[in-house]
Amino acid sequence: MKFNRINNIAGWIICGIACTVYLMTMEASASFWDCGEFISACYKLQIPHPPGAPLFVMLGRVFIILFGDDPKTAALAVNSMSAVASGFTILFLFWSITHFARKLLQKNNEPLNNQQIFTIISSGMVGALAYTFSDSFWYSAVEGEVYALSSFFTAIVFWSALKWERQADQPNSDRWLIFIFFMMGLSIGVHLLNLLTIPAIIMVYYFRKYKPTVRGGILAFIIGCIITGIVQKFLIQSTIKGAGSLDVYFVNQLGLPFYSGFAFFFLLLACLIFWAMRYASKRNYPQMKLALWSMSFLLLGYSTYLTTMIRSNADPAVDMFNVDNPVSLAGYLGRDQYNDWPIMYGPDFTDRAPYTDGGMRYTKYDGKYADAGKIVKTDWSNAPSSHLFPRMWDNADDRQQAECYRSFTGLEKDEAPGLKDNISYFTRYQAGWMYLRYFMWNFAGKQNDLQGFGNVRDSNWVSGISFIDNALYGNQKQLPQTIKDNNKSHNKLFLLPLLLGIAGLAMQYKQKRKDFLVNGLLFFFTGLAVVIYLNQSGYQPRERDYAYVGSFYVFAIWIGLGVIAVSLLLQRIIQSPVASYAASVLCTLAVPVLMANQEWDDHDRSNKTLAVDMARDYLESCPPNAILFTAEDNDTYALWYLQEVEGVRTDVRVVVNTIFSADWYINQLRYKINNSNPFDVVFTPEQIRGGNRDIVYFDKVNGFDSDKYYDLYSVLKNVTASDNAQYTRQTEEGETMHLLPVCKFSIPVNVNTVKSNGTVLPTDSVVNELQFDLSSKHYLFKNDLAMLAIIAANNWKRPICFTTDRVLADIGLEKYARQEGMTYRLTPVLNSRVNNELAYKNIMEKFRYGKLSAKKTVYYDEENRRRMNYIRLAHAQVAMSLAQAGRKDEAKKILQRFDEQVSEKDFPYGMTTNRGNQHNIIASEFLRACYMADDKALAKRVTASIKKDLQEQLEYYHSLGDEQMNDEQMVTIAYSMLQGKAGELPARQASFAYDIVSAWQLLQQLEDWEKLQPAALQQH
Repeated sequence: MKFNRINNIAGWIICGIACTVYLMTMEASASFWDCGEFISACYKLQIPHPPGAPLFVMLGRVFIILFGDDPKTAALAVNSMSAVASGFTILFLFWSITHFARKLLQKNNEPLNNQQIFTIISSGMVGALAYTFSDSFWYSAVEGEVYALSSFFTAIVFWSALKWERQADQPNSDRWLIFIFFMMGLSIGVHLLNLLTIPAIIMVYYFRKYKPTVRGGILAFIIGCIITGIVQKFLIQSTIKGAGSLDVYFVNQLGLPFYSGFAFFFLLLACLIFWAMRYASKRNYPQMKLALWSMSFLLLGYSTYLTTMIRSNADPAVDMFNVDNPVSLAGYLGRDQYNDWPIMYGPDFTDRAPYTDGGMRYTKYDGKYADAGKIVKTDWSNAPSSHLFPRMWDNADDRQQAECYRSFTGLEKDEAPGLKDNISYFTRYQAGWMYLRYFMWNFAGKQNDLQGFGNVRDSNWVSGISFIDNALYGNQKQLPQTIKDNNKSHNKLFLLPLLLGIAGLAMQYKQKRKDFLVNGLLFFFTGLAVVIYLNQSGYQPRERDYAYVGSFYVFAIWIGLGVIAVSLLLQRIIQSPVASYAASVLCTLAVPVLMANQEWDDHDRSNKTLAVDMARDYLESCPPNAILFTAEDNDTYALWYLQEVEGVRTDVRVVVNTIFSADWYINQLRYKINNSNPFDVVFTPEQIRGGNRDIVYFDKVNGFDSDKYYDLYSVLKNVTASDNAQYTRQTEEGETMHLLPVCKFSIPVNVNTVKSNGTVLPTDSVVNELQFDLSSKHYLFKNDLAMLAIIAANNWKRPICFTTDRVLADIGLEKYARQEGMTYRLTPVLNSRVNNELAYKNIMEKFRYGKLSAKKTVYYDEENRRRMNYIRLAHAQVAMSLAQAGRKDEAKKILQRFDEQVSEKDFPYGMTTNRGNQHNIIASEFLRACYMADDKALAKRVTASIKKDLQEQLEYYHSLGDEQMNDEQMVTIAYSMLQGKAGELPARQASFAYDIVSAWQLLQQLEDWEKLQPAALQQH
């Protein structure tokens, strides 16, 4: 049988294996993070967050139709699309590996013998299956996110370049190059990572078409980088910006309809391309003609973004950025909604970069483009400390960025960083911690699934080889069991995939230097180049390994080629045919089989539904027709999925506080969505357009007494919404600032209204008005202003709820919050923390728990466990409230329901976490509720679990320092350090100072509680 036939058959078999694995282990419904948003967008062809993914949305819709266009199977359909796309990624990876392996073994195009064919196919199989079971790629392969489809486009583009390489001397072979750019254009409608293949493809072209020289190679590399920049900056962004600017001129100056300038721009561009093609044909410039055809097909693939504007004009429920015109499309693609960052020149975090005028902002209004204020951009190059290669640039401290910078560079508290410190931060944090660690997760092993912040306990790479791991991180046997042997993400690969990949890399470097350079460039541009470009500031909100799977893909090629290296090594010991078979078996068992064995349990999501179940718990905790303020992505996207896809509680209007500062989002509240009616937001569209009232400052105004409480609605409507000079101030730049003249506000309460519509209970003592004080603030951002406007204008007509009481605390209204399950409702009752009747009913009749009670075990990673802890805390809070009201039997039922529904094996009461023992603190609240409800049996089990983990923690922390020091001494010094007093622990111990103290305090608390009676616990 010919090689090509065997190669094709083997490739499809490997593809079938990968697809089967991913379909078996894919998430049962929508996952956390962006998946709920993307599935919602696919189901109704809606608009996800910038810069969008129109092709992903359309393909997802096709899969949903193939699955019967049924809301119950929509999530499975989109997850299946990711699984199948990932399987096909493995197919093209297999063929790419066999391409390089064939070039290593085949000499002078001589026919391949059976042994060579077997070795080549074995190489492809081992490398492809190694990537199949790699940690980061598998994670994205089983959920409805864009990264799986993005990887597919990367794989097919790179494979197409290799396909062209083999056929470059044949007629019409350049069609493969045009196909590549068409695929790139399509991939833009999924994710931009695919563009990073361009430099490697240019090198393939250069090596195939020209006689290589050092100078020529450098020039080809530079050209590849320039082409990447041209595609990214000009073809993707500048064309849309130019078309948008022309549309503004056509509409505002010529009186033509919207999109006329946009259409004219691209018609003109098409004419220019056509003319240039004719010119190239007449002058016989084949390279120019090829470039024009490639550009044309890239733009053709990129045209999927037209659907974004079309659908946005239909005002769907999920309509991020309101991309209903060419101008907003330019902002959408440019991610104007998000913050910018410096790359090659900028300041340090000790300095604040000034702002500069970025042009005029326009929005559609009354048949024209209306001025929406200036676009303000950060001028990174104009700060006092600006320098080359700024890595420590972020002067915000919302994630303790400054602490991260100092921790990873050794800077003292008041010491200013220099270029050396920036390079140190880049090598140790950005390249080391946020890339190399992820690389080693995939090919060496993983310590556990706690998000890592730089200490020796959480989420490091490990090998499973004791003397290596102990030398790097201390005695690993001392780790608490909940984050070691009982953590499914504790994977030991014994460095075998890494060593096999290094062997393949070395052999390709030695024997096929050009191919090594091509793979090396792709490895660099999809790895370290991404690190340099993203310039991540300290302590990211989640692990970012998914961004670097392209470089892991390349390393899998080298893993495959490592089989040839092992075969050649064995040939020195045993006969040639046997060596090939032995190498294949040995490498298969040592790498893909080992990886599958270690990785399966923490990548199997086939029984996981927590994201959707928790979202349902939020929605079902809301009264009819409620307004629900949510705080972040994981509070929101699964709610969208339930409402938009499954049609659950569409009467509830979900308002996302983190994007509430955008005028387009506030305006969406003015129209009906699903079964939720519009509502008054106080301010007119003109008053919040663009940058208007982005920040409203507190300042004294004549006629207002700072000691009095003023009606919130009147102040917002008559003062803050006014452009009267009395209520505004002018900045030095001539900008108008709007004011809040007082810090104390009131919201009147119509007692009859709140009693008749169920806002309060018959037994409640209702206040005549809500009073709150914002004296601690100097200004309000637009999102807080809009939230207060909704509360003021609502006049108690609709229930107003929050997923967290922290938002209410931030605006001074926490004393009026009442828990009704998973949500907190604004009520005109002081300090009534729980609605016992309603919360009990919601939990006992409506709550779901992510199938944790199922017989089949379910793996919950850290984010899932954190969310499940919120559910656990809700049960504890309601149970304590019931116990305090003398309803202990109901309190027991609440606690026992959680215990029965949630398997302790998969979600233990006691568990080590990286956020100051948050898990054990919440579990101790659950324990307090057990004592108050007089449930001694459950309290005994919970106590034992928490105590065991805390004791193991202290033993572990003790092992990191002085063995002569006892626990009390260690805790005393750690406490002194936290207080800023004298005391010093070894560096490894010092990073756990808070955990040491909290673990000790919790243990003491447990011992105290065991001695107290239930009644005493209420006051403890």
